[in-house]
Amino acid sequence: MNETPTRSPWGRRAAIAAGVLGVAVLGAWVLQPRPLVVDVAAVHEGRFEQTVQEDGRLRPVQRYTVAAPLQGRLERPTLDVGADVRAGDVLAVLHPAAPALIDARTRAVLQQRVGASEAALAAADAQGQRARLTHDQARADLQRTRDLAQQRFVAPSAAEQAERSERAAAQALAAAEAERQRARYAVAEARAALAQADGGAPGRPWLVRSPVGGRILKRHVDSAVPVNVGQALFEIADLAQLEAVVDVLSADALRIAVGAPATVSVGPAVPPLTARVARIDPTAFTKVSALGVEEQRVPVVLALEGPPAEAILGDGYRVEARIVVSAQERVTLVPTGALVRDGAGWQVLVVEGGRAVARQVALRDRNADVAWITDGVRAGDTVVLYPGQLVRDGQRLRPRAAPGQVSG
Repeated sequence: MNETPTRSPWGRRAAIAAGVLGVAVLGAWVLQPRPLVVDVAAVHEGRFEQTVQEDGRLRPVQRYTVAAPLQGRLERPTLDVGADVRAGDVLAVLHPAAPALIDARTRAVLQQRVGASEAALAAADAQGQRARLTHDQARADLQRTRDLAQQRFVAPSAAEQAERSERAAAQALAAAEAERQRARYAVAEARAALAQADGGAPGRPWLVRSPVGGRILKRHVDSAVPVNVGQALFEIADLAQLEAVVDVLSADALRIAVGAPATVSVGPAVPPLTARVARIDPTAFTKVSALGVEEQRVPVVLALEGPPAEAILGDGYRVEARIVVSAQERVTLVPTGALVRDGAGWQVLVVEGGRAVARQVALRDRNADVAWITDGVRAGDTVVLYPGQLVRDGQRLRPRAAPGQVSG
């Protein structure tokens, strides 16, 4: 007869203990904190720059406004905006203004003025003939008196009296000639006024020429219209000579020096242009920001050092300017996103052995990209970017990507 073997109580207890231990180990493995995935960057040495960055606009260094030199009727311009012109090229044709229309009474007055002027000229001619005869008679009397005085038939005083009479007659003749000339001018003036009133002959057209070579930026008049003296017709500039104007805060303007280097970015299609501060205007103006805050702005003029791409850039184009206020070479740089406020100071979280290690740092200066650190870290250290509240001292970490350097 076979007997069924029985399990020992100790065996059952050992099996139960082993199962409980395995469950505990598995639970501990599942519940243990996992490393946080973080972004990291490397501390490095480089150039630190403190800059002022603002939007600006391009404009020509010299802008010329061509105005009408006289009052008249402008022919329809044929040159469009953007056309290239050279110095001396004809921009427009201007005809002198036609005389105003007059009524019958005014025309009659002008006709009577012509008649009066012609009569005055006739009288002046008669006076001139009379003065000439008088002068001829005085000159003949003087010659006879001189001959008689030489023969001692008359006193010397008679000869002197004859000379004075001749000079008086000469003066009278000159006055008569001047009066006759004035009468001629009066007749010409009266006839010209009457001819203008009757329409007259059209005046010679005036050619408006370009003072410089460049490109037409604006055409103020598009049709054939009457224009006044000094009325603007065209704006011309050389787009190969451009400068940038940046409106900065008045507080930032105090930090900028004339001659400071700058960079002007127009867009991805054009490489950044190097520039220098040429002028800081002494007068500020009030500008309302997008948030509705009034700001005091100062125009800063940047002279472009390299020739711009004339086919791409133009007047009024928007640019992003970066003006260097101060610079320092070979300093320790940490990305600004790695800084964490620690009371009155700053700290960074350095990755060491897969864990975060908090270090106090001495901050000298910073900009939007990097911070200048004088103590606490050295080149080659790896720091956590944007740690937030989750990353603490001693926290296990796993970098998201290979460390990379951030330029200053």
